[in-house]
Amino acid sequence: MIAFDDLSVRFGGVCALDGLTAELTAPVVGLIGPNGAGKTTLLNVLSGFVTPWSGKIRIDGADLLALSPIRRVTLGLRRTFQQELVVDDLTLWENVQAIADHVVRDRAAATADIERAIAFVGLQRSRQVLGRHANLFERRMVEIAKTLIGRPRLILMDEPGAGLNEAETDRLRRLLLDIPATFDTQLVLIDHDADLIAAVCAETLVLDFGKRLALGPTRAVLDEPAVRRAYLGTA
Repeated sequence: MIAFDDLSVRFGGVCALDGLTAELTAPVVGLIGPNGAGKTTLLNVLSGFVTPWSGKIRIDGADLLALSPIRRVTLGLRRTFQQELVVDDLTLWENVQAIADHVVRDRAAATADIERAIAFVGLQRSRQVLGRHANLFERRMVEIAKTLIGRPRLILMDEPGAGLNEAETDRLRRLLLDIPATFDTQLVLIDHDADLIAAVCAETLVLDFGKRLALGPTRAVLDEPAVRRAYLGTA
């Protein structure tokens, strides 16, 4: 469970997060809102890249803000970004191994983790493909595989469905639904695809101008008039 208590972030005169208080308890949680709502800022605060002006964050009761970014990784926090961080000169296997080398000390355990993650995302046949030759979907799967290494406790994903075709999005949907039970972790998902959010997220938090606009069961949240105006651009 993630708990935010009066969380605020300021960049000069801009209030990117404004007194956010919320508890996120579902296995897969959606994080949505219009551009500039504060979604990526919130992920950056969770990751330790941005220090909040005020407030608290607890994960399963632990004070997250007291931990450095490295300690958060040790705790089990994982993250994907809007831009894939795939090394062109490494194979897809080696890209995942580069993360395992930092979070799993035992070599045999690291190899087992890599094998499990590669198999889970369906990269067995392309594991020896160099990063520069991988297509968008393969690169996206590498990023997800990295998050599954070393007993993840909380996975943050920033628009994993962006640019994927319908068939790839369907594969992604099934994969996201399976992650919490398979890896015993919670997943927080940012995406602009309302259908994807509705399909995989039991609970959704909506931000608008850094404030909490709505929080609750995803279908009910997406049907709220205020959310439809802010996020979907409809009345």
